[in-house]
Amino acid sequence: MRMHRDTSLLLIVDLQVGLLPVLATGEQAVEEASWMGGVAEALGVLVWLTEQYPEGLGESVPSLLASLENPRVWRKTHFNAHAEPDFADALADTGRRQIVLCGAEAHICVLQTGLALLEAGYRVAWLTEAASSRRPAEASLARQRVERAGAQAVSADMVAYEWLERCDDARFKDIHRRFLKERASRPLCFD
Repeated sequence: MRMHRDTSLLLIVDLQVGLLPVLATGEQAVEEASWMGGVAEALGVLVWLTEQYPEGLGESVPSLLASLENPRVWRKTHFNAHAEPDFADALADTGRRQIVLCGAEAHICVLQTGLALLEAGYRVAWLTEAASSRRPAEASLARQRVERAGAQAVSADMVAYEWLERCDDARFKDIHRRFLKERASRPLCFD
């Protein structure tokens, strides 16, 4: 599956204030999701965030929200975001069939959402460096499971360059200046 910006949606699941301190790679997940969200918005890709029981877990991490201009935030009670009828209907209405998926906890809400999206006929790209759990082994197991179900593991750079497609476009120059240049020297942790 090649990523296309006109058919993609970035879905950031439950990167919330109350979860961040217990996530093994939580800060990295927020940083990568924020970066990917900035690239997505610059290219006209929809960015959606979910919040699981925000009364108890808090809202989305402020730095994530601050990095985005116009995300749509969904509150949910199901672990699987697609089980929320309003969410599922709105997603279908977008016409976007490629979902770039990341967030927390990878082995619970991100996994269940990914599996449900696959069952509903969406193509799912698991944004590896932005999917986190309390225990890294559980994030790794979730990734393996969703891949066996049909998702593809991707990195943020893979997605960004596939969305960009070419270097002779004014958007590439702007995104390269704003997002890509500083990224080349940053080390990443993958499960």
